[in-house]
Amino acid sequence: MAYFFLRLLPPRPTFPHDGTGEEMAAMKRHVEYWHRHALAGSAVIVGPVFEGEGAWGMAIVEVEDQPAAQLIADGDPIIASGFGFRFEILPMPSIILRPPAV
Repeated sequence: MAYFFLRLLPPRPTFPHDGTGEEMAAMKRHVEYWHRHALAGSAVIVGPVFEGEGAWGMAIVEVEDQPAAQLIADGDPIIASGFGFRFEILPMPSIILRPPAV
């Protein structure tokens, strides 16, 4: 298994603060999609990162290889929405994980 950092870039630097109703509905489907991957174990951590006047999304996934990470990114409903979101996928050759909380 391998780890990858996925950065979701929004269509404009002020998103989500100026998101339209349609964009926010697509974001709801995006969140549901990533919840399913977290429950399945492939998504280790997922969430928004606020920067400046907007935000971008991040996920760390544990998958077999880069094509598997690409498949997860391509399957995100926010990509299929056509609103201009896109992923950057970067390999993480080594990581340090804290022990599970008990």
